[in-house]
Amino acid sequence: MFTGLIEEVGKVKNITYLKDSAKLEINCNNVIGDLKIGDSISVNGACLTATDVTDSGFTADVMTKTLELTALASLKIGDLLNLELAMKFTDRFGGHLVQGHVDAAAKITEISPSMEWTKFQIELPNHLLKYVVPQGSICLDGVSLTIGEIVGQSVAVWLIPKTLEKTNLADKKVGDLVNVEVDLLAKYVERLSKGGQSND
Repeated sequence: MFTGLIEEVGKVKNITYLKDSAKLEINCNNVIGDLKIGDSISVNGACLTATDVTDSGFTADVMTKTLELTALASLKIGDLLNLELAMKFTDRFGGHLVQGHVDAAAKITEISPSMEWTKFQIELPNHLLKYVVPQGSICLDGVSLTIGEIVGQSVAVWLIPKTLEKTNLADKKVGDLVNVEVDLLAKYVERLSKGGQSND
């Protein structure tokens, strides 16, 4: 479980594509102080398991299903990555409940900067629209954000300068894909309202 508060921005060192997975090597400095082999870590919002940890970063295996569901499949060497270690029970809860289970990869359709903030607009797949509400929570590339408005399939968030400084979102361009995880509580409310029946 994560909170969506990014601890460090790492960088893709190497990607090795295998038959049914990919090996992702990541350069970073801060998170490796607490990271051990077998630990969970959020990489652009996707929960991965550290398979090797060195003085300069870590390695994680990415299964084919994860590549299919997320924007990790489009990563290139040198790309920046939002990193967050799994939360401790003693941590201050600053973001929202984030599982690291990405629901979809969504396209950025607008980036509008201003002096105080930058507006990001993304186009959500139809099946996720029922889980978003204005002023609700959403996770984009592992970053916990508040939804500002919803127009059709477009969801807008406003990023303060500190968020851009501390995450890889400052490096994003219109047309880029971001990993989206909608609010976990919304999913449970829907299932409970259906008496535990399938959402399909």
